[in-house]
Amino acid sequence: MLKMPSNGLVSHHPIIQFRNCRILHQRRIIRDDLWVRNGEILNPRKLFWEEKGYADHQIDCQNAIIVPGYIDVQINGGFGYDFSSEPELVSEGIQKVAQGILSHGVTSFCPTLITSSPDTYRKIIPQIHKTEGSNKGAGVLGLHLEGPFISVEKRGAHPQHLVHPLSGGTQDLFDVYSNLDDVAIVTLAPELINAKAAVQELVKRGITVSVGHSTANLCIAEESVNAGASFITHLFNAMLPFHHRDPGIVGLLASNAINRCVYYGVIADGIHTHPAALRIAFQTHPDGVVLVTDALSALGLPPGRHQLGTQQLDVRDNAAYVAGTNTLSGSIATMSSCVKFLQGATRCTTVEAVEAATLHPAQLLGITERKGTLDYGTDADFLFVDEDLNVKRTYIAGEMVWDSKTGFRNKSS
Repeated sequence: MLKMPSNGLVSHHPIIQFRNCRILHQRRIIRDDLWVRNGEILNPRKLFWEEKGYADHQIDCQNAIIVPGYIDVQINGGFGYDFSSEPELVSEGIQKVAQGILSHGVTSFCPTLITSSPDTYRKIIPQIHKTEGSNKGAGVLGLHLEGPFISVEKRGAHPQHLVHPLSGGTQDLFDVYSNLDDVAIVTLAPELINAKAAVQELVKRGITVSVGHSTANLCIAEESVNAGASFITHLFNAMLPFHHRDPGIVGLLASNAINRCVYYGVIADGIHTHPAALRIAFQTHPDGVVLVTDALSALGLPPGRHQLGTQQLDVRDNAAYVAGTNTLSGSIATMSSCVKFLQGATRCTTVEAVEAATLHPAQLLGITERKGTLDYGTDADFLFVDEDLNVKRTYIAGEMVWDSKTGFRNKSS
């Protein structure tokens, strides 16, 4: 690392130049340097011509590709922790998962709670706050509340006795959740009575609404989108299958009766979504794909049998199964593997694969001024990846927090 003159007249924070690299900038991978100061990406022209500044430190990237940090908007837990089941361990679990997912390139995430009781929500929601990422772990962008206002028929693994009909209208949102201050996304079934009013109330509060766990036909789904919904929770899963006379929620990808871009979450692990289905979705609506892991507490655990809460699971073949059976329990996908699988299954470009885990989720949440790109002025959360999209380093606010060779995490580069 070379020492060069500091630009102390403008800022006392050091200027870091990442050189010998390619960067994903303005939807293209270009040969250029990346400049960072005080956790933000700098405009080099402004730095050179207006500030007359130069680098304090140079980092040789050894021809790596620098891409924005990945964003996971649906993750239920990991590394032995489940966010929904043990309120007394939630804070510990958030910290453990936030640190663990750094090695998979995730720099921001939405901890996800599945259908739970009002008492459980009251205990857990106040413990999870929006936080900036650091050397201790990925940042929290807000909660994703997946339920309980969902279809009983399409509840999936959600406990049936806790599914709520929304019969009390928007008041049910507050009676069940109690606190919406740090909520980023709510998944609900749009066919429920009072669902439209609930969508409008949540959107008014700046919360992204997702349709999912639903038996809705296309017309009902379109009405929900026109009321403010903008996301589909794990496309193809827990919804009516595509039919040529009524394509259901899946039909939103090609609808001409909606007033906004609809994004759709996809678990690209080769298990939850067949590669052919993934290709159909991507080729129909490439600008809407948002990769999610939907990972369970078994994420990050070695193959074998594990006791997780009250359930025994077998981890094998990159999936988690109910112990002693072939019944799929849930995802243990990593975001880095999902990015690579998307590219392999769809033959999309590197830029398109990366944007499905960066730009698109940031657009969904309305945070592109800070996250999801390497634009000037955005947070310096980024990754070094190789030609095969293997994550080599993870940076948050311009500081290295994980390295593939050493696993080293601290505040220095």
